[in-house]
Amino acid sequence: MIQRVRGTRDFTPQDMSRRRQLEDLLRRISRDYGYREIQTPVLENAELFVTKSGPGVLNEMYSFEDKGGRAIALRPELTAPIIRFYVNDLTNLPMPLKLFCISSCFRYEEPQSGRYREFYQYDVEIIGSEKAEADAELLLLADDLCRRLGLNEVEFRIGHVGIIRGLLDAAGMPQDRQSELLRLVDKKKLDEARAYMLSEGVSEADAGDILATCQKKGDREVLKGLKGEASEYLERVIRLAEKGGASNLSLDLGVVRGLDYYTGLVFEIDAPELGAEKQICGGGSYALAELFGGQPVQSTGMAFGFDRLILAMEKTGQLAPEEGIELFILAVTPAQSEEMVRLAGGARKAGISTEFDLMGRSMSKSLKYASSRGARYALILGEREMAAGKVLLRDMDNGEQSEIGIGSVVDELRQRLAVR
Repeated sequence: MIQRVRGTRDFTPQDMSRRRQLEDLLRRISRDYGYREIQTPVLENAELFVTKSGPGVLNEMYSFEDKGGRAIALRPELTAPIIRFYVNDLTNLPMPLKLFCISSCFRYEEPQSGRYREFYQYDVEIIGSEKAEADAELLLLADDLCRRLGLNEVEFRIGHVGIIRGLLDAAGMPQDRQSELLRLVDKKKLDEARAYMLSEGVSEADAGDILATCQKKGDREVLKGLKGEASEYLERVIRLAEKGGASNLSLDLGVVRGLDYYTGLVFEIDAPELGAEKQICGGGSYALAELFGGQPVQSTGMAFGFDRLILAMEKTGQLAPEEGIELFILAVTPAQSEEMVRLAGGARKAGISTEFDLMGRSMSKSLKYASSRGARYALILGEREMAAGKVLLRDMDNGEQSEIGIGSVVDELRQRLAVR
């Protein structure tokens, strides 16, 4: 037996019904905020991701040489492809460019609970704005999405890379040495961060102050005593988002990024309802277009883990059962088969989701199948009824049956379905 590739999944009809429910919600909220959907190729030049994240990222990707000798990779994330698309083809569009994408990504890492080699993301990007309003809108969209998912206990942990970089500048650490320090802070390796700062000539006192700042958490009071544009900007973003109705926003100055292209606000979103796998989103402000050969442009974006959102909807009871059909038609004998197919065609043209019997089973078995498909009504074509120009319409919820004229099937079903 040939098995599926490790780290991938098959999705049942019920799984796909649930996933489509979430996709519908994501598309609806994106439209509500004025974002437009795009798609990028699954295959990209490996150079795109190496340029963004360094050669070490090759160990985490599915990368290979194609028949033309080109280094190709399955995309491990969506931000780099979206900015590559922007640089290639979208620079003439009016700014800001507000885009979203729901797509699969691939990473070659050890599969574990809740983590797969093929996974899915909901990615949202604002390209072309340096304003606090852009960062605030992203927080508002994320907050709104969490509310619609029933996640009322989410926690936004928000920081700004400029705050720590400003302190490192003042302490005399060269800017080209700061990213490693930020990486250590981001991974909460504070002892290693202290040793690194000392090795780079930062004084013991300054190192202590910087690490103390990295551990500050709370509301806007956290920013009191901090000077500079970064803290003022961050305070304005939070104020704007709160004015727009966002809640559960908290500052965590230890949320930083150890990559040079991150330029300002950074944030993560946790949903405690999900237990150990509680982080559902990460985002921030960045500048990537210049790295990919374009003109400098400021962007801000975020990516939600699609599978984490599915889990969240399950936990909060937001997922409806798999949607069934409205009508199932069965012929008691082969003599009624042609009329069965004709009636099904008419019902479908009227917008009524319809199946008809494909197996030639007994009436009891056909009705059992109709029930398993969630059919709301069954249309039974029997010899006696058909001879009188009628059919039996069975309500699958209560088992009640009534005779109706063959010519009034569609109208009768429309009325009943409208009442329901």
